[in-house]
Amino acid sequence: MLRTAPSSFVDGAAVVGARAGKRRELLRFATVGLAAFGLTLGVNYGLKLTVLQEKPVTALAIATVMATAFAYLLSRRWSFHTRGGRRRFPEAALFFAVNAIAVTINLCPPLISRYVLRLEVPEVSFVAQEIADFVSGMLLGTAAGSAFRWWGYRRWVFPVADARQAVREVVVSGDSG
Repeated sequence: MLRTAPSSFVDGAAVVGARAGKRRELLRFATVGLAAFGLTLGVNYGLKLTVLQEKPVTALAIATVMATAFAYLLSRRWSFHTRGGRRRFPEAALFFAVNAIAVTINLCPPLISRYVLRLEVPEVSFVAQEIADFVSGMLLGTAAGSAFRWWGYRRWVFPVADARQAVREVVVSGDSG
C-alpha cells in the first residue's frame, strides 16, 4: 500500500502538469490567433473597402495568408516553443500546408454566403451583405479554420511535446552524444 501511494501521487502530479502545459499552450495559441485575427480583419477590410471592392473573397484570402506568415513566427517562437520534432524547413512547409487547408476551410462560409445564398448587393442591402460577410468569413470561417489549425499544428507541424526543451537540456548539460 505504501508503494502505490507515492507512485499515484507522482502520476497524478504528472497528469496535472501535462494538463496545465496543454492549457498554457492553448492560451498562447489563442493569443497568437487573436493577434492574427486582428491583422486579418485590418487587412481584409483595408483591401475590401479600397482596391478589392469587387473581390471580397480575394481580399479575405490575401489577409489570411499574410496573417499566416505572422502566426508562424509567433507560433514557433512562443505558442509551441517547446514542441517540435522536425527540422525547420519541413516544419515551415507543414505549417503552411496546414494553413492552406485552414484557409480553404475559412473561405467556405463566405463563398457559400455570397455565391450560394446570394447574400450580396443587389439581392440584399449593403448592410446585410457586410453583416453576412463578417459572420460567415470573420466569425464562422475563422472559428472552423482555427479548430483545424490547433489540431493540425499539434498533429503534424509540432508533433513531439517537449522536443525543443529536451534539445536545450542536452546542449546545456554538454551531452551531445
